[in-house]
Amino acid sequence: LAAVVGFLIVFTVVGNVLVVIAVLTSRALRAPQNLFLVSLASADILVATLVMPFSLANELMAYWYFGQVWCGVYLALDVLFCTSSIVHLCAISLDRYWSVTQAVEYNLKRTPRRVKATIVAVWLISAVISFPPLVSLYRQPDSAAYPQCGLNDETWYILSSCIGSFFAPCLIMGLVYARIYRVAKLRTRTLSEKRAPAGPDGASPTTENGLGAAAGAGENGHCAPPRRPSPGPGGRLSRASSRSVEFFLSRRRRARSSVCRRKVAQAREKRFTFVLAVVMGVFVLCWFPFFFSYSLYGICREACQVPDPLFKFFFWIGYCNSSLNPVIYTVFNQDFRRSFKHILFRRRRRGFRQ
Repeated sequence: LAAVVGFLIVFTVVGNVLVVIAVLTSRALRAPQNLFLVSLASADILVATLVMPFSLANELMAYWYFGQVWCGVYLALDVLFCTSSIVHLCAISLDRYWSVTQAVEYNLKRTPRRVKATIVAVWLISAVISFPPLVSLYRQPDSAAYPQCGLNDETWYILSSCIGSFFAPCLIMGLVYARIYRVAKLRTRTLSEKRAPAGPDGASPTTENGLGAAAGAGENGHCAPPRRPSPGPGGRLSRASSRSVEFFLSRRRRARSSVCRRKVAQAREKRFTFVLAVVMGVFVLCWFPFFFSYSLYGICREACQVPDPLFKFFFWIGYCNSSLNPVIYTVFNQDFRRSFKHILFRRRRRGFRQ
């Protein structure tokens, strides 16, 4: 257990440090909303450094060695970081929803300062939810031979902490992402209905003067270059015609570039929304067994209590979630993969050359 958890701690710290460095240094990941990922990765790093080592020691020694004061701090930090993770995911889901439903207006408002203020609010909400462990600990006399460190065992505390830290945010995230899916599906259907049919010669009716729809983007986000008109019967365009064509083509190039940038940004937003949906789904899968069994125990006590080894397994599976986000970003997001490779291998090559 010590070897497995030790590896998990190192993997969690290294992976999430890579996420922080990638977002802060990569141009493709420098969007303001990605600061949420920096804060989320920071919470996972703090879990690995301030919570998991003491949980491991408590598990191996079968009693709490570090005193009642640190017991209160440890429990509060444990609840704080778990709650912070899910409240971050809630804020990210709302950010995705507003960026989909109010694309232009919200993107103008989504400045780094506003995102940082939202992150501060997320941590404050998490702190309010996690504060009760400091004042409602399961107290034991200091003279106990094998003291234990545990939360308040009363039903009201168990149910309120489970609802505030997990079930209510999960409900919000589920509703928000269901709404995002409906809006995206409706937009896709509307765009397919509005797409103009091709003319008799295969050209689009919106093609101007036979020059082609240069501002359109082709497959895989690549934009087709504007086509020059063929010269007339004399084999050469007049100077006036040449100037007008160059002026028209420059306008088309600017329009094409603008449309391409918008399409690339939309494609990136779509991919990132999918990645964050996977992150949320994995978080729920990791923590649901623990919170479900814990709340079930709060309702019907020993009659619904799962075996202690199984409950501890659920507990550690929840901690494993802190190490999974960097893996998800690597598997599903090309920008993160590219940035991780740059951080790990480019710098190593530079050091080798020097």
